[in-house]
Amino acid sequence: VQLVESGGGLVQAGGSLRLSCAASGGTFGSYAMGWFRQAPGKEREFVAAINWNGDSTYNEDSVKGRFTIFRDNARASVYLQMNDLKPEETAVYFCAATRSGPYVSRWPRTPSEVDYWGQGTQVTVSS
Repeated sequence: VQLVESGGGLVQAGGSLRLSCAASGGTFGSYAMGWFRQAPGKEREFVAAINWNGDSTYNEDSVKGRFTIFRDNARASVYLQMNDLKPEETAVYFCAATRSGPYVSRWPRTPSEVDYWGQGTQVTVSS
């Protein structure tokens, strides 16, 4: 599976961005999808995840109420709508895929649970 992110950029604090991740080379509906981020000098951290059919999501506590993850299986894409961005959220944001389905409940909640990564997209939040 190949994952390609887009939508990153420079935004002022309090602003919004929508990240997109397009998947190819696999059956998109067979994967739970997620977003991680990594700031310079820090470990890659979980942001949000969505299950294989989109009816369940999980967000990291600091982004609850501000970030929304959603997917369009017909377009083989997952999105991250980010509102009220903060300067400390400046990072490279990575799309992640984990094999999953109705009989195998796996989530991309930690890097070790991820089967495929995108190349990342830079998000810079200015103060």
